[in-house]
Amino acid sequence: MGIPRSSSTSFTNVKWLGFVTAVWVQAISGNNYTFSNYSDALKTLMSLTQLQLNNLSVAKDVGKAFGILAGLASDRLPTPAILLIGSIEGFIGYGVQWLVVSRRIQPLSYWQMCIFLCLGGNSTTWMNTAVLVTCIRNFRRNRGPVSGILKGYVGLSTAIFTDLCTALFSSDAATFLFMLAVIPFAVCLTAVFFLREIPPDATAAEEKEESKYFTVFNAVAVIVAVYLLAYDFIPSPSEGFSLAFSVILLVLLAFPLAVPVYIFIKSWKLNRFNEKADIEGHQNIHEPLLGQETGEEIQRKSVLEEEARADVVVAGPPPAEKVSEMRRKPVIGEDHTILEAFCTLDFWILFASFLCGVGTGLAVMNNMGQIGLALGYVDVSIFVSLTSIWGFFGRIVSGSVSEYFIKKAGTPRPLWNGASQILMAVGYILMALALPGSLYIGSVVVGICYGVRLAVTVPTASELFGLKYYGLIYNILILNLPLGSFLFSGMLAGILYDAEATPTAGGGNTCAGAHCYRLVFIIMAVACVIGFGLDVLLAIRTKVVYNKIYTSRRSKKLASVSNGH
Repeated sequence: MGIPRSSSTSFTNVKWLGFVTAVWVQAISGNNYTFSNYSDALKTLMSLTQLQLNNLSVAKDVGKAFGILAGLASDRLPTPAILLIGSIEGFIGYGVQWLVVSRRIQPLSYWQMCIFLCLGGNSTTWMNTAVLVTCIRNFRRNRGPVSGILKGYVGLSTAIFTDLCTALFSSDAATFLFMLAVIPFAVCLTAVFFLREIPPDATAAEEKEESKYFTVFNAVAVIVAVYLLAYDFIPSPSEGFSLAFSVILLVLLAFPLAVPVYIFIKSWKLNRFNEKADIEGHQNIHEPLLGQETGEEIQRKSVLEEEARADVVVAGPPPAEKVSEMRRKPVIGEDHTILEAFCTLDFWILFASFLCGVGTGLAVMNNMGQIGLALGYVDVSIFVSLTSIWGFFGRIVSGSVSEYFIKKAGTPRPLWNGASQILMAVGYILMALALPGSLYIGSVVVGICYGVRLAVTVPTASELFGLKYYGLIYNILILNLPLGSFLFSGMLAGILYDAEATPTAGGGNTCAGAHCYRLVFIIMAVACVIGFGLDVLLAIRTKVVYNKIYTSRRSKKLASVSNGH
């Protein structure tokens, strides 16, 4: 017997409702990128040098290194449990930082602050793992748009928190930390009830319907980004205007709920029509059942085939050959365990190129407060918001565009990473020159390229190494965040800044002028050029995989058109 239509529709409703809550989780899980908003308060309160402050930011990013635990748990624990762990960790980590900055407790020792920053940083790995692994498995035929939308909202989350705090609380660092502790905790508690794995759509018609809904999500996300960007350029908004801005922003964030509501109303009307037709008795009871069962069997067969090969293009051997080939190593495009992935050159090329992109990007984000102050800007919150908002555009556009070119021409995704690396190198050169307005341009360029890097690498890893162990492989790649933060922010930027800085009377140091970060930017530009070379190499090595993906999808589309006739 086939799955009843009402049951299938219910699955669809829950899946899209889960995706909406996933968007909300991502919209509040970019708290790791907000360090610049309260770093100066920590530096003053604890009388830190720039190197000590940068090492605090490294401790925050080291929390991501323990994301391996989230990756291991993703195959053993249900999605709600993973979300709960992340939300509790974040509540404790950022809650203690709020107690310190608001002076409700005495400042903790340096190593204790490192621990709580690490806890806050690790919390997002649980949230991101729960959301990305679940949604990519639920929408495996649209990995690019899913990754772009979810990672895009992570990019927007910094601007959402920053602008809300600026609008309602005048950029108070203590209040900002309170928001980071409480809001993600509340949102994750909501997502626990709706986000779970649902059988993926298998027919071409359902895949096309998915694409239409993703267009709606993309449009809403772009409106939110433009709205946030416009607010950043309004000089000294009044209290009433700021309150209205906050209310409208919350309405826009809630708007994606329109998609599951529309699906529910559409299915409700269809069910009523079918019930009415049954009552009138104008059809033979056997024919529709046979027809429905046949359709469901086709769908079930497609899903089983897709799961058997984890939606990769390299087809598995026929049953007679499987026994003899059980011990063979998987080729690129098939499911890899983490150890099998480690044994491939492609994994390490992807890992190293990812380090060059996200490591240098994180260095800018972690040091944006001090970069702005060194160049003479009193309020650096606009640069934090610009990096966040344009990072969103980089994520959401690259996810959809890379997916489009795979479907149309089999273009390897790593090529888009390579393009972003070159553009990022240009951005660093502009910031090194310190021309008038160069920090504005550099913030935009770095934001876009950092966003592209994150959004494109997520589906690339799943296409090259499969979905079966994707949660763990994703978190291994995310190790580049703490590693890159340590190398480029904690070591490179911290040491070179302190070499240029002068000591202050109360302890710590300060530096003013373009020379403070010039050498840092030049070295990071060179790293991006190296990353570009690695991405081009990976694109060449994996071209056969993307050609097979293109061929597979084209064959499916032609078969669907043929069956329609």
